[in-house]
Amino acid sequence: MEKAGKDNNYHYNKNLKTFARQLRNNSTKSEACFWKYLLSSRQFHGYQFLRQRPILNYIADFVCFELMLVIELDGLTHDFEEVIVKDIQKEIDLQSIGFSVFRFSDWEVLNRMVDINEILTKWLESRNS
Repeated sequence: MEKAGKDNNYHYNKNLKTFARQLRNNSTKSEACFWKYLLSSRQFHGYQFLRQRPILNYIADFVCFELMLVIELDGLTHDFEEVIVKDIQKEIDLQSIGFSVFRFSDWEVLNRMVDINEILTKWLESRNS
């Protein structure tokens, strides 16, 4: 599979644009908190993130193109076997075009935001060293 890049608009899928907008406008509590307290306004080390971005045949919860980083937040529905299988395929496909993917549960976001920030910061530091 071709790597993501500026030349191909990071595999933007315009067919999912309307659905992505609906998801942005109806964020879960964990998505809203994650955005407000960690990612919006370049809060995370000055990097710009987008919410609910269509990539390939998926919608990434949060993406930073400069870091080639996708962050997924998983609610209770992600505990079902069929959803787990889809999540694994989504990760494989996103990684195949150059993205690193992190997954956090809604519970982790609502109860351990500091730990998530530390995990992502350590990843960023190891990437930049």
